[in-house]
Amino acid sequence: MSSPKRSIHVVAGVITDARGRVLLNRRTEHSDLAGLWEFPGGKREPGETSEQALARELHEELGIEADIGEWLMDVPQCYPDKDLVLEVRHVRSWKGTPRGREGQAITWVAPDKLGRYSMPPADLPVVAALREPDRYLITPAPLEDDIDNERWHEQLWRAVDAGHQRIQLRFPADHPQRAQLCESAVRRHRGVSQWLVNRDIELARHLGTGVHLGAEQLTALRERPLPAEQPVAASCHDLQQLQAAQSLGCDFVVLGPVQRTASHPDAAPMGWERFAALRAQVALPIYALGGLGVQDITTARRHGAQGIAAIRGLWPTD
Repeated sequence: MSSPKRSIHVVAGVITDARGRVLLNRRTEHSDLAGLWEFPGGKREPGETSEQALARELHEELGIEADIGEWLMDVPQCYPDKDLVLEVRHVRSWKGTPRGREGQAITWVAPDKLGRYSMPPADLPVVAALREPDRYLITPAPLEDDIDNERWHEQLWRAVDAGHQRIQLRFPADHPQRAQLCESAVRRHRGVSQWLVNRDIELARHLGTGVHLGAEQLTALRERPLPAEQPVAASCHDLQQLQAAQSLGCDFVVLGPVQRTASHPDAAPMGWERFAALRAQVALPIYALGGLGVQDITTARRHGAQGIAAIRGLWPTD
């Protein structure tokens, strides 16, 4: 009979220097996941608060006296031998000079270079949370009475002005102006760092944007459909689809519905516990989807999400 898996709570710190670089630890030769880079920290012992645990671990690992700051996110993650929750906290300030007191290598990394370092699965969503938006706007199609699409473009302007940096252009497949609207949005609304076109890989190639794949496309594709500089995302509803998205090399996914939605009233919501259980099975940044808004971002991050994805919850209203 196999022994039951351990359940452990680990607290890690995001330590940033005056140049904005982030400190990483390299796991030593005789530890689990040896050689991988991670955010420094360690296991929370019984009777400790998260702040106490992280301060103790940073002193033991790095020789610094740390002032623990605000919470960033929790990442549930399943490993072969344990179920882990990685709680991530910012380090407000510290005294001393960080050094590898346990024989480990350490390095300071610019945020845009973090993706180059091989990390344990639980640390990968943290990198995304540090570098990428906590909300993913999905556009509705223009209303039928918006004949010239100006109202839609004006709302999109307002969304961009509000700071949305990751936007999916989503239209019905049979929309007569689908390609035209996507192209005009990308050309007219500058300042957005990531555009993604819903499902249409060829249009994404033509526009130089990313693509957001439908769940049904995940099983049909055998390789990532776009180069690394063009993001690939996907809609997922179960573990099989999440695993397919990970195998395909998707940069992030949306998972839901978490709550009941007006657009899909017959879809049974999975709830936050099921969301977290699915999140723990893969090493992907995941946006929670379904009946959510900005007010749900903290809850989403408590369950391991990058943030929330939404149409109604993020699209400007008249």
